[in-house]
Amino acid sequence: MKKLMTMARQFRDDENGAAMVEYTILLGIITVAVIASVIFVGGWVGTQWTTLSTTLP
Repeated sequence: MKKLMTMARQFRDDENGAAMVEYTILLGIITVAVIASVIFVGGWVGTQWTTLSTTLP
């Protein structure tokens, strides 16, 4: 039990955990931005392709 309490205190006092959370949040934001960009560009390319295919007889 004492070992568990010691590990809990070390985890609480360790600032690397907070930095890991910040990096995880940043990675999540970047991931959402990349997915949104891919969806946007994919839609644009699809529209351009449709326009081109209807323009050509």
